[in-house]
Amino acid sequence: MFKFFKRVKTVVSSELNTLLDKAEDPVKMLDQFMRDMESDIREVESAVAKQIANEKMLKRKYDDAQALVDKRQNQAEKAIEAGNEDLARRALEDKKDQQAQADSMKEAWERAKTDADQLREKLDEMKKEYQEMQLKKDSLKARAESAKTRTKMNRTMSSIGNDESKKGFERMEEKVMQFEAEADTSEDLSAASKSIDDEFEELEKDDVDDELAALKKKMGKE
Repeated sequence: MFKFFKRVKTVVSSELNTLLDKAEDPVKMLDQFMRDMESDIREVESAVAKQIANEKMLKRKYDDAQALVDKRQNQAEKAIEAGNEDLARRALEDKKDQQAQADSMKEAWERAKTDADQLREKLDEMKKEYQEMQLKKDSLKARAESAKTRTKMNRTMSSIGNDESKKGFERMEEKVMQFEAEADTSEDLSAASKSIDDEFEELEKDDVDDELAALKKKMGKE
């Protein structure tokens, strides 16, 4: 279980480029790795809870056994005070048997406590690593999303020269320029087609205007 947790951490830390090379979605993969870590932590939490329960059970049995040892000791002392050596002897003999059981229970309890402490320590390490990987995952996801966005933009910019809309726009621009050229040409042709009479008519219009201006000046009507 712990080895798998370490393996997942290694993959997330050092094999992101491999995932990208294989065209795997790093964001989805990172989320999956975190779910695997969460599953491992839940398993260890369950194991820790069971071990703690076992430790407490053994501790109660040890306490009960030791309490019986102390009880036989007190009974032996009371038997001696009462002058009953036989009863005192039997109390001490049973105390010896109970002490052996108490010592065995103590050994089992201490072993269970050590195991529980180690599991708790391992669980704390896993949770700490999980938090670190959570922060790293968020950073990697942000970097992956940024890279995908930049790649999409670069691809769009690189293909914009072949875009049909741009080509269509350029065609319309050429048509407008063609229309303008045709208009300029028609104006030139119109000017070139004027007759001599048209030109004299223009001159006469100018003479009338000059005469009108002179008359207004003479009459003081400017």
